[in-house]
Amino acid sequence: MPVEDLKAPEIPQPNPEWGKSTSEPEEELFLEGPRSRGFELGRAFRIFRELIYGFRALHFVGPCITVFGSARFHPEHPYYALTRELGARIALAQFTVMTGGGPGLMEAANRGAKDAAGVSIGCNIVLPQEQKPNPYLDKWVEFRYFFVRKLMLVKYSYGFVAAPGGFGTLDELFEVVTLIQTGKIKNFPVVLLGSSYWSPLLVFLRQSVLANAAISPQDLDLLLVTDSPSEAVAYIRRSATERFGFRYVPRKPAKILMERGV
Repeated sequence: MPVEDLKAPEIPQPNPEWGKSTSEPEEELFLEGPRSRGFELGRAFRIFRELIYGFRALHFVGPCITVFGSARFHPEHPYYALTRELGARIALAQFTVMTGGGPGLMEAANRGAKDAAGVSIGCNIVLPQEQKPNPYLDKWVEFRYFFVRKLMLVKYSYGFVAAPGGFGTLDELFEVVTLIQTGKIKNFPVVLLGSSYWSPLLVFLRQSVLANAAISPQDLDLLLVTDSPSEAVAYIRRSATERFGFRYVPRKPAKILMERGV
């Protein structure tokens, strides 16, 4: 067949809406710069309303350990089993397990909490692709704004575990470490679960970031890397009791405020 008779292969056209729209059109306007004063005042009230909603919903969840992790690992994956064991050990240590509430390793941590008859909480974010809550949650709270959701994941926690994950997990991990590094929150324990997964990141931090003095040597001490859920939970529990004198006093819902516990 002559070359001139060959047709060039068709190039698939990307969906112009993929990743560019959300279920709430107002979100697209959020980063488009200043608008009218009345519009911005209404936005401020919407953000405040979501903050109050989160505070009311999570007021009685108890002391939490937040577990970050990818939604893309299936139950057959070794990281799923590892994170499920982590969730169970957190619950046995009398902490509430808090995650993003979705599938994958978030589900694994919540499932482990239920295995140990513990409390399991999910803080979801509204995304263009519908994300259903995993079936192992005692309470499911949904947020529109990422920064409000991340506030809730940090506010109620005495420790943080980053299981293997992608951009979202990295974003959450580095935000927590930055808050600790800058003294915006206390020196809560931060654990990286899965040494082989996180070792390339640690090499980069040491050989590039630290080598160029972009961080201090003690900043790397903020991270414990382990493959052992028992070691991770023992470290968190020791930090909570020895470093912060942790003692949890349960709160009772006030009927007059129409509050509900977990």
